[in-house]
Order: sequence, then C-alpha cells, then structure tokens
Amino acid sequence: MTFLYCVLVFSCVCLLVGGVIEQRRHYANLARIEHRVLVNGIRGKSSITRLCAGALRGGGLVTVAKTTGTAARFIHPDASEEPVYRKFGIANVVEQIGIVRKAAAYRPDVLVIECMAVLPELQEINQRKLVRSTIGVLCNVREDHLAEMGPTLDDVARSLSRSMPVGGVCVTAERERLDILEQEAAARDCELIAVSPESVSDAEMARFGWITFKENVAIALKVAELLGVNRAAALAGMWEAPPDPGVLAVKTYRPDGALLRVANVFAANDPESTLMNIEQLLSHGAIARPLHVVINCRPDRVERNAQMGALVAELDPARVVLIGEPTRSARQAIPQRWHSVVTDLGGGRAPAELVEGIVAGVDGQASVVAIGNIHGQGELLLAELDKLPSAKPVDLPRRRSA
Repeated sequence: MTFLYCVLVFSCVCLLVGGVIEQRRHYANLARIEHRVLVNGIRGKSSITRLCAGALRGGGLVTVAKTTGTAARFIHPDASEEPVYRKFGIANVVEQIGIVRKAAAYRPDVLVIECMAVLPELQEINQRKLVRSTIGVLCNVREDHLAEMGPTLDDVARSLSRSMPVGGVCVTAERERLDILEQEAAARDCELIAVSPESVSDAEMARFGWITFKENVAIALKVAELLGVNRAAALAGMWEAPPDPGVLAVKTYRPDGALLRVANVFAANDPESTLMNIEQLLSHGAIARPLHVVINCRPDRVERNAQMGALVAELDPARVVLIGEPTRSARQAIPQRWHSVVTDLGGGRAPAELVEGIVAGVDGQASVVAIGNIHGQGELLLAELDKLPSAKPVDLPRRRSA
C-alpha cells in the first residue's frame, strides 16, 4: 500500500513539474509574438480572422492566423494554409498551445487567432492562459449557444466579454448591447472601440471576390489601424485574402431545364444572422426572387427549428420546403399565411428524393436558400445538389453591382 501511495505522489509531482515547464515554454512562445489578436463573438469570427490577417499582410507585417469555424485552418505568413489536425476529430482549446508554438517559429509581428471556446470559463482561460491577446475583437452578440452562455442575450454579452484583454484594447461592431460591453470593458481596464459599418463604402465592398459584411471589414480596418497599417494597404490585403471554406456563396445549377441559384446559409444558424445573410445576397444580386426557402430540422435543435419557421414572415418566400426531423417543430412556427406554400419532405428520404422534391416546385427559375443547421439531411442535400449540371455563365442573369 505504501508503494502505491509513493507511486501516486511521484506521478502527481511529475505532472505538476511537467505542467509548469509546458506553461513556461508556452509563455516564452507568446513573448516572441509582439501583437496577438483574439477574435471572439457569435457570427463571422472566421471571416474577420482572415480579413484581419489579410489587412496586416497588406501593411507588410509578418502575420500568422488560425481559424476554427467550418474548417479549422492554420494560415502561414504567405497566406497559404493547411488544415488543423485534431486527434479523433475533436476540438479542444488546448490545441491553441500547439498553434502558438507553430506560429512563434515564424517570429511573426502578429498572430490573429479565432476564439474556439464556448463555455464562459473556458473563454477566460483561453484569453488569460492560452492567447493573452493584446487586441481583442468581439464582433457581435447573437442568439446562439444560449444553453452555455445564456439564457438571455445580456448574459451572452457578459460571457463573451470574458475574452477581453485586461489593460488592452477591444474592437466591436455590436450596437444593441454596447452598454453592457462598455461596463465589462471598464471592469477590465480595457479600451472598447466601437466601429460602424457606415465607415466602409459600397465601392470598397464591391472589390471583394466573396461576400462579406461591412461590419467585418470595419473591424479589420480598425485592427489594422491600431497596428499602424494605413487604410489603402489594409484594403488591398483584404481583397487578396483567401475566403473561409464556409464563406457565404451561391452555386447555380440547371436541372431538367430549370435554373436554380442555391445559397448555402446553413453556417448562419441563428435567425438574425440568417436574415442578414439573405438580405446581403439579395442586395448583391447573387440571388433573386422568387425565393424557395429550405429549412433543415434537427431533433436536438427543436427551438432553433421553430425560430427558422418564424423567420419565414421576414423572408416572404414563394415556397417553403421542410426537411429533416421533426419538421413539425418548424411548421408550427410558420405563420398561417404561408401554410399553403409549405412542402414537407420530412426526414429519412434519400438525397435524390430531396432534390427531386425541391426541383418539382420550381417553375422556370428560382433562388433556393438553405437555412437551419447543416448536419443531417442538410449535408446530404448539398452533396446531391453538387451532382446536378452547373449553369454556364451565359445562363445566369446579370449580377447587380454592390
């Protein structure tokens, strides 16, 4: 028994010593990176991380970045990138240690890194122990992860604020709960800088080869300004920056003589972000009415299914297609006015049947907007759509300039 006790004590001491050594090495790696930008918020973190990195590269700063969203990527100073390897495919905030070590090898001027923590306690650990950012970004406060950070949006704002750098600077585009963020920033002796989308012109947005939001660009411009990069150089760098794999995009297909513009808006899976994305696509001319809205339902997201159903009133579509399970959770939330245009395909259908059911309701041409959550039948639907013949450029209606 004494032997086992000694083994236990020895093991604990070894773990303690090993932990102290690893922490000191990690802090030494952080010290090799003068500026560290931590991007947090609910929607758009990956895009903002890439925009910030592009803006800083445009200013001649050696910049390394890491995104977490749709597909985690490590972005090298030359803008080339590689997937972030995860053991068993499971994300863990501890991976930030390896990212910092890899980034420090470049001796960069700046590391721009996306916050991957959801639990409020982990968000604080991510900031205080793993990244220790000098500049924070809190892009927005939206209705998501309420179980972990809520239950109210005010609670979400306070939870996200735990990633603010104590004694540093934080940039935000949030407006509705700016007063809460200001209180949280003051408690941390952090300077909060609010940016406005109006500071970015339509002409500047028109130069992007992919769809993003003025709020995101305004944040990146402010981060670049804080690090001494002028606006022209920052914009040039952003225009050249490669987009995130989950960036808002539209694909066009021509099945059986019909013309479908399909917008994958699954990544924006809260109501406010979903509506903003669709309005952005409409304003850019990337999609047009009539709109056919596809809502993918999940059994573990019943509340979200209902939110997407209620969003139909804002979108005013010509048709609503329900897929996944339980579709009843979304159907009940759809206002009565649109019940006559609902097609309920339900769950358990083969991907080919999903596409057939969607195409069957299209007369000539339509824009199909996929919303909700991608997992389950949403993934199957997108994969099956990619098997359809793509429309040639001459088939497409002319796109309006931004």
